[in-house]
Amino acid sequence: MAPAAGAKKQKKKWSKGKVKDKAQHAVILDKQTSEKLYKDVQSYRLVTVAVLVDRLKINGSLARKCLADLEEKGQIKPVVGHSKMKIYTRAVGGSD
Repeated sequence: MAPAAGAKKQKKKWSKGKVKDKAQHAVILDKQTSEKLYKDVQSYRLVTVAVLVDRLKINGSLARKCLADLEEKGQIKPVVGHSKMKIYTRAVGGSD
């Protein structure tokens, strides 16, 4: 009887798990974020979707659109053009 009763007990959880706060990133560009984007991106050596999301607090899809716009305007140039991750660098100045 004792072994059968022990099997019904739930397995012990050792970790409560860390709860990460949900980030509230912008889904549209407001004037302040847009000005910061065009002014600051010229100083970034590495420009990726993750960099824009982290520094400007915008969501990923908006960051991808911003990268395409910046490349079209000639402010950044592509380094790696993989389908999953595009890596850019600044277009101004000499070769780094």
